Amino acid sequence: MNKSELIEKLAERTGLNIIQAEEVVNLIYKRMRDTLVSGGRIEIRGFGSFVVKEYEAYQGRNPKTGQKISVPPKKLPFFKVGKQLKERIDAIREDSDEVLTG
Repeated sequence: MNKSELIEKLAERTGLNIIQAEEVVNLIYKRMRDTLVSGGRIEIRGFGSFVVKEYEAYQGRNPKTGQKISVPPKKLPFFKVGKQLKERIDAIREDSDEVLTG
C-alpha cells in the first residue's frame, strides 16, 4: 500500500472526500516525522514502534577502489514490528503453507 492508496481507503471508509483524507494522512505523517526529528519515539500498539538509532563514525572502504573512507556519524529511523502484527503475519504464512502442502 502506498500513500495514495491509504488516502483512498481512508476516504472510502470514513466518508471524507479525497482532499480531507489527504489532509488527515499528511497531518499524521508530519506529526510522526516531527516526533522522530526531535528524538521522540512513536509506538502504535499492535503494529510496532519507530525510533531513531544513532550510528557512530567509522572507517569504511570504497567497494570500487578499495580506498579507505571516513563514514560520518548518522541517525536513521528504525521500525520494530509489534508482537501482535508479527503473530498475525506468521499465522497467515502458516495458513498458506498448509494450503500449499495440504
